[in-house]
Amino acid sequence: MNIQELATCATEGVPVKVFLMNNAYLGMVRQWQELFWDRRYSAVDMGTTPDWVKLAEAYGATGMRATDKASLLDTMREALATEGPVVLDVQVTKEENCYPMIPAGQAARDMVG
Repeated sequence: MNIQELATCATEGVPVKVFLMNNAYLGMVRQWQELFWDRRYSAVDMGTTPDWVKLAEAYGATGMRATDKASLLDTMREALATEGPVVLDVQVTKEENCYPMIPAGQAARDMVG
């Protein structure tokens, strides 16, 4: 939601490392639709766009991609060792969920995990 801040990081030399768990969906919204709305997915499938590597490079950061578990650790180490801002596009299973999460309208004590 703040991708433009990559330009600030590149300009100012802030070495932030972004590890994107890319399931080709708007992940958090899709997860809510799966868990609380019986998988009635609406407006969450992103397909193959954007190309996060190219987008990172367009902002002046380094873009990298990990597509398999066998090379993931080495790719993560390479991203951490790279100077300047890096976006690592880690491609995961399409319906991979991320926990813990707080259901809509609930308190932190009602966290699902």
